[in-house]
Amino acid sequence: MGCAELSQALHLTSLFWARLMLPAAMLLGSVILLVGSDHEAWPIGSLSFAQTFSGHDPEIIQHKIYALLLFLVGTVEAVRRTRRISDGLSSSLLPLFAIVGGLMLFGHSHGVHPSAMKISMHHAIMGTMAATAGSSKLLSGWFRSPLDVRSPAWEGLWAGLIVLIGMQLLTYSE
Repeated sequence: MGCAELSQALHLTSLFWARLMLPAAMLLGSVILLVGSDHEAWPIGSLSFAQTFSGHDPEIIQHKIYALLLFLVGTVEAVRRTRRISDGLSSSLLPLFAIVGGLMLFGHSHGVHPSAMKISMHHAIMGTMAATAGSSKLLSGWFRSPLDVRSPAWEGLWAGLIVLIGMQLLTYSE
């Protein structure tokens, strides 16, 4: 996903699949997060749908909210990148999600988990990179050239941070 964003930022390709890599990964990630993030919660655990969303466990609620937001933004990005809607306000949804999601990671806790400190450190690093990436993506849209081209420096920072977040996720463990 990060490499596809990097190729878009560097204008190396206009291949259709590269434009759709980010939304496809977001949609897949939302399903994985919704289903597999909490083994005791709905839909795979012993808790019912109502129990899962009752609010008794803030960690479960946060994971489900992240999954739903990821699905929403992935869907909007897929529609936007296939040119079915214009780039207006819809192009701000992805960077705003990255900023808000990154900031939310600072308040996301895994409670009394044996690796809570390690997880918190991972979340802080990922949150910082996500908020910075989102900010750079917003700035790339604000600083367009006279030819209406996004700023390559801000787009490159966005893509580079997405690559780094992906690398961090490859080493993430609890």
